[in-house]
Amino acid sequence: MLINKVSDQIKKSKFISRDLSWLRFNYRVLDQGRDTDKNFFDRLKFIAITSSNLDEFFMIRVGSLYNYLDYGKERTDYSGLREIPFRKKLLDYAHRFVNDQYLTFNSELKPLFGKYGFDILRVDELNEAEQKKADSYFKNTIFPLLTPMVYDNYHGFPLLMNQLLTFGVVTRNEEEQKEQDRVTFVQIPQNLARFYEISRKDKLVFVPIEEIIRWKIKKLFRNVEIVSANLFRITRNGDFTLEESDDIDADFVQEIKSKLRTRKKGRVVRLEIERNPSPFMMRLLKERWIIDNANVFTISSLIDLRSLWQIISHRQFRDKRPKQPASVMPLSLPSDGVDMFDYLKEHDVLLHHPYNSMEPVVNLLERAAEDPYVLGIKQTIYRLADQSRVTAALLKAAENGKHVSVLFEVKARFDEERNLREGERLEKAGCFVIYGIGKYKTHTKMLMIIRKEGEKVTRYIHLGSGNYNEQTARLYTDVSLLTTNEVYAHDVSEFFNVITGHSRPNQYKNLITSPKNMRAELIELIRTEARNAKKGLKSGIVIKINSLEDRETIEELYKASKAGVPIKLIVRGICCLRPGREDLSENISVKSIVGENLEHSRIYYFHNNGDSKVYGGSADIMVRSFDRRIEALFLIVNEELKREVINILYYNLLDNQNSYIMREDGTYAKKRLSAQEELVDVHKIFYTRNLQPEGEIELV
Repeated sequence: MLINKVSDQIKKSKFISRDLSWLRFNYRVLDQGRDTDKNFFDRLKFIAITSSNLDEFFMIRVGSLYNYLDYGKERTDYSGLREIPFRKKLLDYAHRFVNDQYLTFNSELKPLFGKYGFDILRVDELNEAEQKKADSYFKNTIFPLLTPMVYDNYHGFPLLMNQLLTFGVVTRNEEEQKEQDRVTFVQIPQNLARFYEISRKDKLVFVPIEEIIRWKIKKLFRNVEIVSANLFRITRNGDFTLEESDDIDADFVQEIKSKLRTRKKGRVVRLEIERNPSPFMMRLLKERWIIDNANVFTISSLIDLRSLWQIISHRQFRDKRPKQPASVMPLSLPSDGVDMFDYLKEHDVLLHHPYNSMEPVVNLLERAAEDPYVLGIKQTIYRLADQSRVTAALLKAAENGKHVSVLFEVKARFDEERNLREGERLEKAGCFVIYGIGKYKTHTKMLMIIRKEGEKVTRYIHLGSGNYNEQTARLYTDVSLLTTNEVYAHDVSEFFNVITGHSRPNQYKNLITSPKNMRAELIELIRTEARNAKKGLKSGIVIKINSLEDRETIEELYKASKAGVPIKLIVRGICCLRPGREDLSENISVKSIVGENLEHSRIYYFHNNGDSKVYGGSADIMVRSFDRRIEALFLIVNEELKREVINILYYNLLDNQNSYIMREDGTYAKKRLSAQEELVDVHKIFYTRNLQPEGEIELV
């Protein structure tokens, strides 16, 4: 009865739960692992991604929920549920997902390992010579790194690290007068490869390191009886929303370093454990971490499927993995041999990644570092690649005496340590480095190169939806703009003065920014479409984003739908809007594109009675994007480039290979190719350079 009541309450809400929507997104990722038409190693890759996604979900979203539960704060989810019944609903759904995830791995993928030249085996499945090798590896490499940590009347409970595999070993010493079980924890060092590799003539064998340790566990417990040895893994709360200081005078860098330490000992929100664990140990862990069965996930095989990356990326399978197509030249750039400083003085360039390479941006930055006429470089940085060419160029520019100012966002989740490290390197080289802006997270992506050219100074601008990361630019779809247009240059100069100094410009001409006014300006654009519809004028909205969650904006989209505005939304992940509900959102459709590339671009299209307004940029429609982040959307003013961006939306709407259609109840169905439809794979079609339909493009 209670289950029906909860379900009815969720159905009645005109909003979809953010967290339940996220879990549905991870199901769409899991669906890629189930797709038998995909390359086998790609299928493994998507299974590994679902595991990474779920780790972050528990650390951040479930962690955030526990902030409310643990601090005694009230919280009502978009579904209408309060924090306690919502916790049950959310964790029940997470259990269902994990069951389906492992059913896919165990039933659909493991049976195919041998066909693709490898296997994952236990020690007892090795031959005698192979066991000797595993024994030698244990003695020489693993054993010296293991540190048993006992918990009993004389030893306190040890700090167990977040997301490390751990053995909980229950032991008994029969020589003691009073027999007493005790638990010792053995954490597996994170700097050891998950699998010990053995080459056979016909295949590569991967032996999980925990199976070697289990095989030799008695070496750590001499002269005591081992009652049980159970492998488990914990996930700790990694959300600091209630703890982050609003004090803008605080030493911000030290605060972030403190948060990194806190992350290591945050409250436990999930316990993954193998089957049939010791009841004695389980009682102890539940009491210690204040968790119950809802937090406990019994895993049927390999705990932590992220470890599959060791297999997926193995050099022996390089030729079995699909090759990424070569990038094509942007439509707005004739060749890769042009002088970008000269070319950009006369032309704007639109880049659509990964179909267009990020090289024009990185090359421009590298050339600016060496160019004697370049006076300075200003840049915001959110995430960087390993061994980043961007950082190297900025260091070179500073060494060459140029003014370099960089805003490093040290609250870029899970990249904090890298950004701090890179920022400190730049500081030592003489760069002016800012580590974030107080309580706001700087998420915007912009670059300005100031160059003296004769009697005048030209500002070269780059604005984008993606990070300055050469590695992810080959995997994420993003759009970016290179220009010397003085209106953009003025706006970006003003914006840098805002984020590095104390300036409050009245308005920008080609930028919409947050946290000041992005929500209000987007709502006004939506209202304009509603007014046009009511007047009988042509109207329409097409928005492509990662997440749609802001309640105020959703309400305006509902109002526009009621006014007759056709609205097409392409939302990769979280979507809290209900499409197609009678008398609410009948004119709104929502699709999600999940496939080979990660859909990361944000594009906003408003018909505007034929004089369309098109924006790209860094912001999703989320409360955090509008209120707690520094974001920017940039208006596409060049008519040819605007047409290119509209074309991107056009083919995203046509896609029938990677698309999922959202139903009114919040569930998704894979879009199927009808007999009349031509196959459109949006992750392949943009590798055709001259992809422009003739005539006007009708989006709505």
